[in-house]
Amino acid sequence: MATERYALKVPGAKSASPDITVVAPFDRKPIAKAATADAGAVEQALATAHKLYRNRDAWLPLAKRIDILEKTASLMRGRAELLAVEAAREGGKPLPDSKVEVARAIDSVKIAVEHLRTQQGEVIPMNVGASSANRYAFTQLEPIGVVAALSAFNHPLNLIAHQVGPAVAAGCPVIVKPASTTPLSCFRFVEMLYEAGLPEEWCIPLLTENNELATRLATDERVAFLSFIGSARVGWMLRSKLAPGARCALEHGGVAPVIVAADADFKAVIPSVTKGGFYHAGQVCVSVQRVYVERSQAENFAKALAEAAQKLKVGDPTLPDTEVGPLITPHEVERVGEWIEEAVAKGARLLCGGKKISDTCYAPTVLLDPPDDVRVSTHEVFGPLVCVYGYDKIDDAIARANSLPVSFQAAVYTQSIDTAMRCYQRLDASAVMVNDHTAFRVDWMPFAGLRTSGHNVGGVPYTLHDMQVRKMMVIKSPEIKR
Repeated sequence: MATERYALKVPGAKSASPDITVVAPFDRKPIAKAATADAGAVEQALATAHKLYRNRDAWLPLAKRIDILEKTASLMRGRAELLAVEAAREGGKPLPDSKVEVARAIDSVKIAVEHLRTQQGEVIPMNVGASSANRYAFTQLEPIGVVAALSAFNHPLNLIAHQVGPAVAAGCPVIVKPASTTPLSCFRFVEMLYEAGLPEEWCIPLLTENNELATRLATDERVAFLSFIGSARVGWMLRSKLAPGARCALEHGGVAPVIVAADADFKAVIPSVTKGGFYHAGQVCVSVQRVYVERSQAENFAKALAEAAQKLKVGDPTLPDTEVGPLITPHEVERVGEWIEEAVAKGARLLCGGKKISDTCYAPTVLLDPPDDVRVSTHEVFGPLVCVYGYDKIDDAIARANSLPVSFQAAVYTQSIDTAMRCYQRLDASAVMVNDHTAFRVDWMPFAGLRTSGHNVGGVPYTLHDMQVRKMMVIKSPEIKR
């Protein structure tokens, strides 16, 4: 059976590099082929985007950008089912969760429109003394320049909406490189932007022939803003190589901590932690990973969590009743298995899972009291694993939660406002959820990794802010007296 082929979308460019084959992570069957950009095509993309930005007469007016994004959201609504199936098929996220992702992506585009309609510059105080007499001053918003957006596989549509949507809204030419494992949702999104009226040169999607070219794209001197979602190792490397003056936003991962206080309602906590830990097979940057439970309750909690995990249906992500899908590649299945085996060998109690279901799926796993120095306790697993640890005092749990160099979202379950506030004020995190899991997110809220977990703030309004500059005008006239 022939597979669909996505041609190179760089205006005026050809590429001698080979196509890649996109496969479904569940059964490894080919879905599509996609062209890749060689060095000449990457250069053509950068030159095209930079030429657009330098020609201010060609900038897209605000009303045009709003119209494009509104039409894009409408097109997405009409194709929501197709987009959800595509995301589930190429990324492995179960269909019900992929439908939620599509709804969020549509909302992300709408949020960009809402902020375009209401955002404004500011008036700068003048006439407050002799040095500022006879002057008015104000700022307006302009696009920062060319945006390079490098994305991740785990939310193949909504991450693109979060990176490309604000760039289009801000009026920035954008070159977007999706993950090579999940590029199809990106291509469909960009095609809908074109259909909605965006000239093709304003958003160029491409897959680079190799990582060296991806680095060249991200760090080229013509790029004004880098939006990167991926590993900390790659993100910090790219930031170190940015051209002078370029800005960036980096979103990496965490080893998300959850504190369960002694007064927490376990009947509510267990399903919440189950969802937060095993959603998308744990392949979420704020997925629940470390759960600290008062010691006398820790074993019972872990057993109840294991019972819930064992009931989850693992399998084909395109089926409506699947709750946990595959990992993105068989290599990741092997890696997760190795980390869990290491923890068990060093003393962790395996309460469920701990085995491959197939070459592409790993059983949802719960470990009790892994040592603090094994990889499942110190590194982001990015797999279907939740670790439960007993603690004696809540301050000890907070200290252990804060013991790693990562800092992203954290959570506490408690019925006490005092306990909630103590954890909120003492946990190293950019956000602390109270009686909710760490993977909670809506698309208008700030979403930021701190320390090694990232740099700057995500979320549609915040990304739009970062992709614009405040440009001031100061007017002097003897008629300006107040």
